[in-house]
Amino acid sequence: MGLERPSEAMSVPPRERRTTFSLQSSSYVGMGDLLACRRKQSILVVEDNELNAVLLKEMLVSRGYPTVAVHSAAEAEAEIRREAPDLILLDVIMPGKTGYELCRELKQDPITRLIPIVMITGLSAQEDRVKGIEAGADDFLTKPISSEELFARVGSLLKLKEFTDELETADSVLCTLGLSVEARDPYTEGHCERLARYATDLGRFLLLDEESIVALQRGGYLHDLGKIRVPDKILSKGSDLTPEEWEIMKQHPVTGENICRPLKSLRLVLPIIRHHHEHSDGSGYPDGLRAGEIPLLPRILQVVDIYDALRTERPYKPALGHEQAAVTMRAEAQSGLWDEELVAEFFAMLDKRRQVA
Repeated sequence: MGLERPSEAMSVPPRERRTTFSLQSSSYVGMGDLLACRRKQSILVVEDNELNAVLLKEMLVSRGYPTVAVHSAAEAEAEIRREAPDLILLDVIMPGKTGYELCRELKQDPITRLIPIVMITGLSAQEDRVKGIEAGADDFLTKPISSEELFARVGSLLKLKEFTDELETADSVLCTLGLSVEARDPYTEGHCERLARYATDLGRFLLLDEESIVALQRGGYLHDLGKIRVPDKILSKGSDLTPEEWEIMKQHPVTGENICRPLKSLRLVLPIIRHHHEHSDGSGYPDGLRAGEIPLLPRILQVVDIYDALRTERPYKPALGHEQAAVTMRAEAQSGLWDEELVAEFFAMLDKRRQVA
């Protein structure tokens, strides 16, 4: 929660250097055992030659793969919007947008970048394969396609996609747990969702890379996950904790980190969970980090957490308006409680948004 302890100001480099921040970061266990009724994986064939498309579809359907065949990049984009496939077989040479161009666009989109793409080509020159690799292709098939090679490559990539989906599902389960922790306190309804939104918006405003943006979004939901082990009677007090109760509360970042540690996909989220209550003067918890020892992403989440805490009514305080919260945070940042430049950037972002609206 944002009002538990203050932290000192930390500086943010000039805007053009913000992507150079260093981000401090176990093994994946069988979360797939928790997943029920796994759907049959689907394939999208994108081939401008209708006969080739029909033959590929028939071969794949004969092995039990639900398959859709389309004949252009535009049709493929429409089909992907309708229902994202688990694998795409993509012809290189097509009228209009080429397979290389479509592949590059799909791999640059966070929503579709994890879909395996197999480029199908009659071209054998090395430079053509290099172009495919540069576009982000996961594998290649050369015409004429043998059924043995087709099924081997499809089976291998679909297995990899299955593992990726299980990781994403495990992430979703943990985010749901984070919301369940929030639900224990009626005063924090919507807190996780707001933090995820504020944090990702601020990350984009600071020109951070997409991986960091995703980590901030997940951190919004997972930062207080460790409070699942904090008794209700302590959570409901909010403040005026006894020394013994405070020691229990201070363990929640470590507990949350330990819960999420097995998922490698959360490696950038772990510092957010563990360090979002550290303070620049060393008075924070759990590690007593100082100044530049605190990574950027936890400091970003801390700023938006403080804002949301000020703007929300709690048992021990009324809600502040936006202007009151801005005055309070700027004054506290100037006195060294918060990261002064991050606070300034956050309110610059909010002011810009209000002007546009």
